[in-house]
Amino acid sequence: MYNKLMNKSKPFLVGYKLFFALLGFSALLTEVVVLLERNTFNPANFFSFFTIESNMIAVIALLASALYVAAGKHAKVDALRAAATVYIVTVGLGFSILLAGIEGVEFTAVPWDNIVLHYLMPIALLVDFLIDPPKRKLPFKRALVWLLFPIAYLVYSLIRGAITGWYPYPFLNPSIDGLTPVAIGVSGIVIIALAITWIVTLISGNKRAKRTN
Repeated sequence: MYNKLMNKSKPFLVGYKLFFALLGFSALLTEVVVLLERNTFNPANFFSFFTIESNMIAVIALLASALYVAAGKHAKVDALRAAATVYIVTVGLGFSILLAGIEGVEFTAVPWDNIVLHYLMPIALLVDFLIDPPKRKLPFKRALVWLLFPIAYLVYSLIRGAITGWYPYPFLNPSIDGLTPVAIGVSGIVIIALAITWIVTLISGNKRAKRTN
């Protein structure tokens, strides 16, 4: 029964994943092109934004998932999809909580890219994970390894910022209000990522498939 349901929904799932993969890629490409046209493109800074890195991973995960769904081999990319979902949803929540209310700061070169990269892609990845959850359970303890990436990113950003004086986000810059807000911001991001990791592992394991097989 489960295989029949998957065969019927396969075209939709593949189309959904490809659509949002292309949408995310187009937003990233637009950012690069516009910044190049303005002569303000700094590769080191551009690729030091967690938003950019997470959206790149999300695009790769969606493309890989579309290919494996088409081939009927979902499980091969379950961990990648789950980790990508954790990262991109962390972007969405982190941006909404820590950055969305800041005035006078442009986080993207093009306004619609801001909507795509900070809002639509996090929602798209989460919905993708909900409508096409991994059939096998992803253990929470093993999933904690996914947090190494955002933690390493935070450490990298703080060290690089101290050296260059450039920080990707205001809440990481100690020269604004001191170290306390930075510590709160960093702790908040880690807690958000941890909570999302737990939720993602909770979702994994297709109960409907287990009941109908």
